[in-house]
Amino acid sequence: MGITKQDVKAESGATPRRSEAFKRDAVRLVTEEGYTVTAAAQAVGVSEQSLRTWRKKFGPPPKACGEDATPEELRAEVQRLKRELRRAELEREILKKVAPSEAWGRRTSHGSMS
Repeated sequence: MGITKQDVKAESGATPRRSEAFKRDAVRLVTEEGYTVTAAAQAVGVSEQSLRTWRKKFGPPPKACGEDATPEELRAEVQRLKRELRRAELEREILKKVAPSEAWGRRTSHGSMS
């Protein structure tokens, strides 16, 4: 793994900024090496929440259910897709509210963008 001394928590108690390579290596413990999120987080000295966030960003996308999926797997897939849809809709609503106001603030008195 590519974990360096810079990635280890500073003695002063400040949380160091982790490199992308460090994050990918930590995620790899879970996705490829079979560690639980808890065990991997403890092994590399980060919170479980940080590791879960990194896993969403750097880990492989969840596998879709195939034709041979069980009803439980299909239900889990539907729930995952519903969560993903809610998040995308929320992000879109936030952007709808922010984008027009930001664009409006950049207009000059003649109506052109500055």
